[in-house]
Amino acid sequence: MSDNTSNASPSRSKAQLAAIVIAVVVAIAGIALWVFQSTAGFVNTNMRNLDSWGLYIINFMWFVGLSAGGLIISSAPKVFGARGFGPISKVAIWASICCTVLAMGFIVVDLGGPLRIWHLIAYANLSSPLMWDVVVLTAYLIVSIVYLWATLRVESGKGSPKALRVLSALALVCAVMVHTVTAWIFGLLQAHELWHTALLGPWFVSSALVSGLALVLVIVIALRKAGYLALEQESIVKMAKFLGIFTAVDLYFFGCDLLTSGFPGGEGATIVAMLTTGPLAAFFWTEAIIGIVTLLVAFVPGLRSMPLIVAASVLSILAILCKRVQLLVGGFQIPNIDYATVTTGPGLTDAGSGLASVAPALVYVPSPLEFGVVVGVLGLGVLLLLLGLRLLPLKEMMTNACMPDSESVWPLPVRAGRGPTFRESAVRTGGDGANRPEDGVQ
Repeated sequence: MSDNTSNASPSRSKAQLAAIVIAVVVAIAGIALWVFQSTAGFVNTNMRNLDSWGLYIINFMWFVGLSAGGLIISSAPKVFGARGFGPISKVAIWASICCTVLAMGFIVVDLGGPLRIWHLIAYANLSSPLMWDVVVLTAYLIVSIVYLWATLRVESGKGSPKALRVLSALALVCAVMVHTVTAWIFGLLQAHELWHTALLGPWFVSSALVSGLALVLVIVIALRKAGYLALEQESIVKMAKFLGIFTAVDLYFFGCDLLTSGFPGGEGATIVAMLTTGPLAAFFWTEAIIGIVTLLVAFVPGLRSMPLIVAASVLSILAILCKRVQLLVGGFQIPNIDYATVTTGPGLTDAGSGLASVAPALVYVPSPLEFGVVVGVLGLGVLLLLLGLRLLPLKEMMTNACMPDSESVWPLPVRAGRGPTFRESAVRTGGDGANRPEDGVQ
């Protein structure tokens, strides 16, 4: 039994088990819906020839960003010799692994013939960005797993901090590349004007930093509140400030792209109108407003309270989802060729006729089946996350002498081979794993 479960109260252990059981049930239901989709055909979805990608690819992009951002937060401090975030690193790496598995899962459910997935290897087209992404994503998952293993070995005094730093550099490169290559899948398609921009790669990386850091913040604050993670308030405030910086950079890229496209005489005025006043306006302004709110919470000391940090983090994750919806649906919204009147989406099937009435101007609205499959995949991800956090040693497990200087966070000597007990952690954190004051450091 891990130190996490041994320190947990009976009520918390029951809550953990209940959450795991619920995640299992949801995942099984999602698998059943996916089997129905694979056997009955994609006619039961609202994806058609004119909008061949849909909710599954939106979530693929979203979770690739969530995974890459978390690993960058963990690896970058080690690479540059900066002070890291202590036990947050392990949580960030495991969250990245779970999100990577989910991203791969959404690729699988998007395949019409999943049993032929081996064709990706047998008939690989190395000139295709899709194949680049398969290679980079697979390598990224392997590096993430090895990186977590190496981090735990170094903490236990069995590994080399120098080797971990080299591995951190490799993980950082993979994290940047996996999102850059994902952006190239869209950005190198010249036929879709919204996608064909050189800014798409950096834009994907910046949004990954926003969503990935926001996800890690939500997880570690929840673990800290429950008493499973001893964490200084200063670290949370530092992460909140970084979230503000990454959000500002992401909004900057967004603004540059819009100005270039929509400037008088520019060829992208139709795209800007579609985003700001057209069928995708709700997603555009939701993202923009959330970005401004996040900046205020991150940089105004009086607003930097724990509840507002959590709220801003959750909203930031949703804002990046809105960005992914704009990107994918917007790419299909404006036709790239002249064609005769074509019946698409719910017009061909009753699968999504109810949902289509909510946004009739959109070329694509997911069917209930697609939402069900997505919820099932998310259930699988939550199950992986809960199992990992249940087994992952969240307490530091080594002495300062064994740690790189940038990761030295425990001032009192601890016997090699064990981490500080929950009581020893509480000496620094106020008795329940949480620093005081609860409202944050100004």
